[in-house]
Amino acid sequence: MKPGAKLIRHYLQFKDLRAEEYAHLFERVAIIKRRFKNYERYQPLADRTLAMIFEKASTRTRVSFEAGMYQMGGSVVHLTTGDSQLGRAEPIEDSARVISRMVDIVMIRTFEQTKIERFAAHSRVPVINGLTNEFHPCQILADLFTFIEAHGMNRRGIVDVDCLKGRVVAWVGDGNNMANTWLQAAEILGFTVHVSTPSGYEVNAEVAGITNSDCYKVFNNPVDACRGADLVTTDVWTSMGYEAENDARRKAFADWCVDAEMMNVAKPDALFMHCLPAHRGEEVTAEVIDGPQSVVWDEAENRMHVQKALMEYLLLGRIG
Repeated sequence: MKPGAKLIRHYLQFKDLRAEEYAHLFERVAIIKRRFKNYERYQPLADRTLAMIFEKASTRTRVSFEAGMYQMGGSVVHLTTGDSQLGRAEPIEDSARVISRMVDIVMIRTFEQTKIERFAAHSRVPVINGLTNEFHPCQILADLFTFIEAHGMNRRGIVDVDCLKGRVVAWVGDGNNMANTWLQAAEILGFTVHVSTPSGYEVNAEVAGITNSDCYKVFNNPVDACRGADLVTTDVWTSMGYEAENDARRKAFADWCVDAEMMNVAKPDALFMHCLPAHRGEEVTAEVIDGPQSVVWDEAENRMHVQKALMEYLLLGRIG
């Protein structure tokens, strides 16, 4: 890095930030969300431009980033592989060199983690992981803030990040990008993940990139994984890119549908979360996702608020 040059911070996986940085982020999320709810104008990213690059379909990621950037005073450029050179033969490295000279921050939703890492290595501006096959850090950021809102925030809106320490999150289903990211969050923030997956779909600690095996426990029976949990969460059985495996997965995951029995053995005040979209009757019953313990709609909305705080941090540094 040249003398006097600004350090570029990327957010490619959850462990890219430290625990104290997350404490600051969650405080900023609470403030930014409160301003949004009170219709208070807050535009610290005026004249900044976000490039959003999509190789995978999106609803929540696109709407949350786009609306969030506009609310913060910035503008957005939307790119897909179909309407840019990204879908042709241009090397990722060349795209990164060009795009990062024209915008202030980039969000990418793609397949292999190596793609976003290659882009970031040649980018002049911060790069955010909007989802890859291996990780989904913005979603877990939203999930954690949603939990804090329920269990770690007083009436004045003061955040207590320590409310996460010692908690138990039950992950029921596929050992996918969400599960990997939950493990990273547990290692950094001091809680435990109870993991229950069908045989052949286990979490790979090496892929997840964790070094402390004490941050998670494996259960063959999903009901046992949910016992005493503070949060029960799941995802679709077949993620994007794995559609060819759909029939095999439906058979393998048949006993991993989050239902009333699983929620009943969790703590009485346990929450249910799902990153959405959801398939009622597959990975979760309608009774659970539409029930009183479900916070999936708060969770979805919080994608926007946490991403606003994240962009603020990556572009402007620590505020306050």
